[in-house]
Amino acid sequence: MIQRDEYLDFLMSWKDKQIIKVISGIRRCGKSTLFELFCTRLQNDSVLPEQIIMLNFEDAENEELCDYKKLYEFVKSKMLPDKMNYIFLDEIQHVPNFEKAVDSLFIKKNTDVYITGSNAYFMSSELATLLSGRYVELKMLPLSFKEYVSAFDDNRSLEDLYKDYVYNSSFPYTVELNSRRNIYAYLDGLFNTIVLNDIVQRKRINDPLMLKSVIKFMFDNIGNPCTAKKISDTMTSKGRKISNHTVENYLEGLTDSLLMYRVSRYDIKGKEHLQLLDKYYIADVGLRYYLLGTANADMGHILENVVYLELIRRGYRVYVGKNASAEVDFVAQDIDGNTEYYQVSWSVRDEQTLKRELGALESIPDHNPKYILTMDNDPPVSYNGIRQKYVLEWLLGK
Repeated sequence: MIQRDEYLDFLMSWKDKQIIKVISGIRRCGKSTLFELFCTRLQNDSVLPEQIIMLNFEDAENEELCDYKKLYEFVKSKMLPDKMNYIFLDEIQHVPNFEKAVDSLFIKKNTDVYITGSNAYFMSSELATLLSGRYVELKMLPLSFKEYVSAFDDNRSLEDLYKDYVYNSSFPYTVELNSRRNIYAYLDGLFNTIVLNDIVQRKRINDPLMLKSVIKFMFDNIGNPCTAKKISDTMTSKGRKISNHTVENYLEGLTDSLLMYRVSRYDIKGKEHLQLLDKYYIADVGLRYYLLGTANADMGHILENVVYLELIRRGYRVYVGKNASAEVDFVAQDIDGNTEYYQVSWSVRDEQTLKRELGALESIPDHNPKYILTMDNDPPVSYNGIRQKYVLEWLLGK
């Protein structure tokens, strides 16, 4: 198993604290494996196996426990009365009224409750209402580049590993698959499960083929400004008429399923959020190659996608920056309100490209950290305080 230390450290920091731990994330990003890793760490810290109660609600064996009353009674029957009980409920969204069972377990003094779910509808505003603020959330993603690299002990270069990372997928299980054909088959099953179960079924979509067309458009336009009207006009021009409202419903389904992330624009000078021309990034670039192939892949935008995911892994709130006529790829704000600015470019060895990327950052009047991240494996350089970094080393935390 790939050790996912940052996520494990989060769980350890909240261990035994009187609050529900929620792990959210796209299907197959490693939530169940994280539970297994955490349980191993608990047992290494002298927690008995009998203190651990783990249920996965995608396992048919647990179908009867999808009744919240039966779930509560079952877990209660397994609990040790004189020790802390660590309760793991995986993919809990399959249990109607699950919050009643979770709350009833949570209020007991000798329980430490952990739950996971793959649906943002369950994991956002709904969750806040259902659990009344009595939870902390760990938002989980597929493998980071650093985690991916740690899975291999060969002598491949960082560049070769990066190519595999974006092309073969960052979903953990793909690391174990030894051929592109097997990876494709795995991604095909995963993609169709997300589309059919998490989007079509929940959003009650009656034209899955149109939805797939919209997904293809979005995957082909990661990092480009998108509006419902632009998508609707594109589909209509291809002879497939679709309303703006329907497109908005589809986009909501894509973000609710955690398949894509919507990134809003931020006026740097006015320090306000803008409502127009959001950008979208995909949870795993390998799905883009699975669906569209390698033709016409914009390597710059794919790199931008990878950087966006890494920024949110590191705990930043991320926006697309607008400063007068200039655009900054990412405005990243940490929990304390500190701000950093990032431009992402495949290469800036061309003088005009470097001038353009620097210009967007130089137009920002404040003195917050500013970075240009590129695939140029050159020594670090600073342009009047704007630091250029080799992006693969930055992804490794160097």
